[in-house]
Order: sequence, then C-alpha cells, then structure tokens
Amino acid sequence: YLVSGQKIYITYGEHDMAKNIVHLVLARTPDAPEGVKGISLFVVPKFLVNADGSLGERNDVHCISIEHKLGIKASPTAVLQFGDHGGATGYLVGEENRGLEYMFVMMNAARFAVGMQGIAVAERAYQKAVQYAKDRVQSRDLAGSPGPVAIIHQPDVKRMLMTMRGYIEASRALAYYAAAAYDAQHASPDEASRKQSQAVYEFLVPIVKGFSTEMSIEVASLGVQVHGGMGFIEETGAAQHYRDARILTIYEGTTAIQANDLIGRKTVRDGGATAKLFSEKIQQTEKDLASSGTADAKAALKQLTAARIAFESAVEFIVANSKTDVKAVYAGSFAYLRLCGLILGAWQMARALLAAQELRAGDPNFYDAKIATARFFAENLLPQSQALATSILESGHSTNALSAEQF
Repeated sequence: YLVSGQKIYITYGEHDMAKNIVHLVLARTPDAPEGVKGISLFVVPKFLVNADGSLGERNDVHCISIEHKLGIKASPTAVLQFGDHGGATGYLVGEENRGLEYMFVMMNAARFAVGMQGIAVAERAYQKAVQYAKDRVQSRDLAGSPGPVAIIHQPDVKRMLMTMRGYIEASRALAYYAAAAYDAQHASPDEASRKQSQAVYEFLVPIVKGFSTEMSIEVASLGVQVHGGMGFIEETGAAQHYRDARILTIYEGTTAIQANDLIGRKTVRDGGATAKLFSEKIQQTEKDLASSGTADAKAALKQLTAARIAFESAVEFIVANSKTDVKAVYAGSFAYLRLCGLILGAWQMARALLAAQELRAGDPNFYDAKIATARFFAENLLPQSQALATSILESGHSTNALSAEQF
C-alpha cells in the first residue's frame, strides 16, 4: 500500500537512537466504509527492509517538525508527513477495516502503562519533597524547641507528605492488583475464574489510568508546595515533575474518556455486576478489620464502610438512570472515576494495614509506617468519597443547566 497524509503527536516519531523507526499507522483505504469501521492498520518503516534483513532505501515518510511542549521535553513529539513523493510504502496488519480493533489491544496496555507512569512521577516528586523537608531548617517546633527545626517536623508539611505518600501507595497497590487480575485472566486453569479476572482487569484499567494520573498532578503540585519558593525555581527540579505529570491525564485517552468508558462499558453494560463484585470484596475486608479489633483497624473500618455505601449509591444511580437521563449520569463521570479510585485504593490500603499488623514483628519501623499511612488515607483522603457521591447523584442537572450560548 502507498500511504499519504499527515500525523501529529507522534512520540519518538524521529530520533537517532536506532537505525530504523517502524511506525504503526492508522489510515483509510480508498473504498473503506465511513466512520471507525473503515480504519486499517499499517506498518510504515522509515527505511524499507530488504529480504535479507538489511536496510534498504528511504521510505516516503519524513518528520517536518518537533513540538515545543510544557513537559516531557526529553521525549521528541513529531509531526510526520507521509507521501510527499508518491506515497510511503506501508504493510497492512491483519485485515482491512479492523485497525481500530487492533489498536485497542495496544491502547489498553498503554493506558495501564501511563497509569504506572503517573505513579512513578508522583513517587519521584515525593522523594524529592521528603529530602527537602528534612534539609530545610526554618522556625521552631510548635511544641517548643531550643532553636529552628527542619520543616518536616511541622504538622502541615507532614500533612502534605502523608497525602503524597498515601495517594502513591494506594494507587500502586491498586495497579498491582489489576496486574495480578490480568495474569489470572490468561493463566488461571478455571474458565469462570479467567472470565471474572478479565472483567476485574477491564474495570480497573480506566481507574488505574485516570485516577493515578490525576493523582500524579496533585502530588507533584504538593511537591512544589513543600519546597516553597524554591519549588518555583527550576534548579530544584520540583517543577519538572509538575510539568511532566500534566500530559499524563491527556495522552492515551483523556481522563474524560477513561471516565466515560468506566461508566458506559464497565458499569452500565453489565448492570453494575463488576462494581458490585468489588463491593462484596470490600465488605469482606470490613469483616477482617472488625475481627482485628485494633484502634487502627477500627478507624479504617469506619471510613471504609461509609465510603462503600457512597460507592454503592453511585453505582445504583448510574445503572438506573443511564438510559433515561444519560447527560445527568455522564455529568458525574469524572466524580465517579475519582470515587472508584478512592474507595478501591482505600480497600487496598486496608488490606495492607491488616497484613502489616500480622508482619509487624519482622520490621516494626517499616510496618508501623504502613499502618499509619493506611489510617491517614482512611481518615484524611477517603472521606472525599461521600462528597463525590453527592455530586454524582445531585449535580447532573446543574452541570448541564447552561446552554452553549450562555457560556
């Protein structure tokens, strides 16, 4: 096939780190049907490859510019032009008109990977903020001290660091849970288990992508705040994490796309069955927390139960109104995604709390920190879930109240 046209936002579309660059390109054949059902997938190499595997002549695909971006500046984002000299040679992947279907195999993996990228950027922002907070000496301890102390001793700095730490640990644990479900989906010997694991993984992918990347922006922003004025100065590096995190909620599907997918394909399509499965799993953890009986477990139990009830009310509303009041339902899509991230992250933190209590004797310092972080998440971050549920249930009409002309 000869491919012509232009593509934008092509990550590493041009670079000198490899002898050849192989582009996967979505394009239409001349007689393709309209819409997404007419898109095919092609392999278009920068250099054509000879039969013996050696590089041949230059293909008709060229980089015509590199974008100037807010962040991720080490990653070249290219504008590619195909076919200025007769057409770039492309090789069809699979069958014609099934390109979008093939692309989503890659896209689902990429969405999970971008969620992990958000966790990684947030972790680095947290590490840098902790180091600065330990080094920066300013003001006396609120409880009294002979002289100025490092700012990490101040309660509000601890609040910011604990918020960063809590979001990161919860998001990472949920992503690992999703990865385990993906493995079980392919490796479990039981067919029913494979199907359930597939449903669990598919439900979690938009949450891992959407919640973890939104979280990374908040965490990176807190990292700048911990640095104070120095966070606004490029030399500290805190601002770079903030700039780099900003793209993560946009590429490989914006947060809105993840939220719409979570409602339409992952919650409404099965009548809320997978969401209710998670609710059942959370209730089992609630029983385990109650059996534990420690003060930390009781504190986590109180907040987890309230959040689960809020989650269940949101799921019930979405399933019941998705056909009769679709715009009101989707007006709450972002809030629903965030609610899912909070409640499922808190569930993982509660499980971590229980495990840490059992394992504490092996490394008290490490496991005490795990327990404290889990309790902080439950008491300081998880209560947002009830406000989010209220927004989902009640704000749909006010969100859609203004006409386009009134903006």
